[in-house]
Amino acid sequence: MNAATQSLTLQGKAGAIEALLDTPSDLAVVGTAVIAHPHPLFGGTMQNKVVQTMARAFVQCGWQAVRFNFRGVGASAGTYDEGRGEAEDMLALVGQVATQGPLALAGFSFGAFVTSHVAQSLAAVRSLDKLVLVGTAASRFDVAPVAPELHDRTLVLHGERDDTVPLASVMDWARPQSLPVTVIPGVEHFFHGQLPLLKSLVARHLRA
Repeated sequence: MNAATQSLTLQGKAGAIEALLDTPSDLAVVGTAVIAHPHPLFGGTMQNKVVQTMARAFVQCGWQAVRFNFRGVGASAGTYDEGRGEAEDMLALVGQVATQGPLALAGFSFGAFVTSHVAQSLAAVRSLDKLVLVGTAASRFDVAPVAPELHDRTLVLHGERDDTVPLASVMDWARPQSLPVTVIPGVEHFFHGQLPLLKSLVARHLRA
């Protein structure tokens, strides 16, 4: 992504996890953000444009950002596990790259579904400073609820014209929680032509 991007090989239950670390070059590091990518069986990787855009937003706001390939993607060992093993991998990553300091979690699409369960798993043992869920795959997976105490630190972003994950399914997930959803008019699932706006909204949330 930039000159400060570092390749990492970390360890998960299925073996090696391929990751990239982006670090702010001219700012003191605020904390560590771990960012999850879209569905592995449909071309999702840590190089996805939405994932890269979120990483840029975090770095711009002083966070070091770790993107990683789920098991079976790129050089990450293992095979697709319907979100269970992927959540284990993300938790393993947090335990290796974010042991101290503020922690943020973010995910896009399938990655948002996985991130919701990781946030839920960490609730009893670790404080989360920020949670960012984009294009949350609520129509296809059982997305975990966001704990009430995390609502003020959570950004849920969705495109009005998302034809991969209908907006209605995300509203149905958010409604029982009274969890706000930021809807971007006219935008579809992959935010084509609207990545700068996505970056701006994530940065605004991080600075709030």
